[in-house]
Amino acid sequence: MKTQRLELTFPEKLIKKPIIYELVRENNVIPNIRRANVDENFGWMVLELSGEDEDLEQAFKHLQDLGVEIEFLDSFVE
Repeated sequence: MKTQRLELTFPEKLIKKPIIYELVRENNVIPNIRRANVDENFGWMVLELSGEDEDLEQAFKHLQDLGVEIEFLDSFVE
């Protein structure tokens, strides 16, 4: 299993949506929220996602399709 650390930036239109819940439900990934700051207009999160390569790629595409900005930080194999 691989883990990828990401910094996610959420536009205002997505702040009130359950994005991480949907991400986990629709993709076979395990989230670990390391840090976050969300207010009514803007949000960011440092998130570790664990899963198989194909599932992680699908999860990244899902986030990008929603309009979430992704900065890829560290990755490591567990």
